[in-house]
Amino acid sequence: MESAAKPLLFGYFRSSCSWRVRIALALKGIEYEHRFINLIKDGGQQLSDEYKEVNPMQQVPALRIDGITLSQSLAIIEYLEETRPNPPLLPKDPKKRAQVRMISDHIASGIQPLQNLSALQRIGNTKDEWAQYFIIRGFQALEKILKDTAGRYCVGDEVTMADLCLVPQVANAERFKIDLTPYPTITRINQSLLQLEAFQVSHPSRQPDTPPELRA
Repeated sequence: MESAAKPLLFGYFRSSCSWRVRIALALKGIEYEHRFINLIKDGGQQLSDEYKEVNPMQQVPALRIDGITLSQSLAIIEYLEETRPNPPLLPKDPKKRAQVRMISDHIASGIQPLQNLSALQRIGNTKDEWAQYFIIRGFQALEKILKDTAGRYCVGDEVTMADLCLVPQVANAERFKIDLTPYPTITRINQSLLQLEAFQVSHPSRQPDTPPELRA
């Protein structure tokens, strides 16, 4: 189903949602082009009229692929999974597949939106405490869930969509100076995933739009 034109990813180096999609593209060996949307510069390039035509929600990422433009990272990953199924990011077993989606939504809906840039810009001086509260609350639940589902990775021993959500969220936790000691399962899985090439090449410190002072 792949078209001749390379997919075009609209994203930002530090965006955890963009990072999820970059990992998926890397794992599946999909070559793509970048369109960088700086969430800080010019008051936020995602708020421009031009980008609003790409994604009316004025968020990153968006992926132009196969003649359509998709937004929302999990929807993008699911589309890649359905059209380019190897290597698989969702297990064949329906119970494990549901667990992968549960963990992915736990992070993508229950933690990340509460500490992303657009939310924190409206919080004011207590934004760090706000972000820390919701990350800790989410990680307390996630640690319990992963104790039941994890093998080497979030669900069993194969990389899944849940892992694509976990690593960027742990990076966010570290950025907000969260003590990860109470979350040994999260920490162990994250460390294992960061050894994989797809997670390394997609890392925010290694993107073309990464500022020099933040490069690896």
